[in-house]
Amino acid sequence: MAAQPRRLENLHTDKGKVPVYATGVVEQPWDSYTATDHDVWRRLYARQCELLVGRASEAFLRAQDAMGMTLDAIPRFSDINEVLSAATGWTLIGVEGLLPELDFFDHLANRRFPVTWWIRKPEQFDYIEEPDLFHDLFGHVPLLMNPVFADYMEAYGKGGVKAHGIGADALQHLTRLYWYTVEFGLIREHGQLRIYGSGIVSSSGESIHCLESAAPNRIGFDLERIMRTRYRIDTYQKTYFVIDSFEQLMDATRPDFTPVYARLATQPSLPAGTVLASDHVFQRGSGEGWASDGDV
Repeated sequence: MAAQPRRLENLHTDKGKVPVYATGVVEQPWDSYTATDHDVWRRLYARQCELLVGRASEAFLRAQDAMGMTLDAIPRFSDINEVLSAATGWTLIGVEGLLPELDFFDHLANRRFPVTWWIRKPEQFDYIEEPDLFHDLFGHVPLLMNPVFADYMEAYGKGGVKAHGIGADALQHLTRLYWYTVEFGLIREHGQLRIYGSGIVSSSGESIHCLESAAPNRIGFDLERIMRTRYRIDTYQKTYFVIDSFEQLMDATRPDFTPVYARLATQPSLPAGTVLASDHVFQRGSGEGWASDGDV
């Protein structure tokens, strides 16, 4: 019998938080999920489905319906793969936790999306530092049903493999693009701002904050502007970037980024809360509650 996959979370030491990485692909141990695990899924799923009505993008909500996930129990990856593979050629693979960057990019480049097999504990219900099954499966996977977004994710993976070979600065700039689009992106639909980023759709607090709080900036998408902008990993975002469509993302990703990285190397990075005179500003944030340090 195969060994039970490990549950890998960050280690907290006297020198701070230490990320733990694993490279292996594992079978989802569905029969080992406890009643508590299924209940955590059920409660998270129900809360987010209620919150996202009128807040999430139509594309996300349509994709979620088409995928067939329910609150009854943690979905089986094999069931999701039947639907997802038929729609866009993507498949889910089970992982134990965070992946090294190059492994992650390689999976995306080959239309494989890594999903952490374990779900957060009840005491982590409202916040968990690293991605768990709920964040990955509920937050990321539905939009892989959308053909344009699915192509964007593949292109991003291929770009990540290339950036990894170029060097640390290129990789940092590309990571910011992922953060402000895939994880924390907003989209304009029918004249309204809506959520598509996985880090938002899987978070009850940020689902409200990103659209309704006066604190953050909301700024129009600009590729190089985003790649210069630092971000927050410990609080709600100071700035959200707004796309007009997923086609806009795909178009921005098509060119070779090598000359982009060269230009960015000559420019300073921008604090997360910066508003530039050249920005298309949907809202200039009040800055209320912002931490004065800690931008990544």
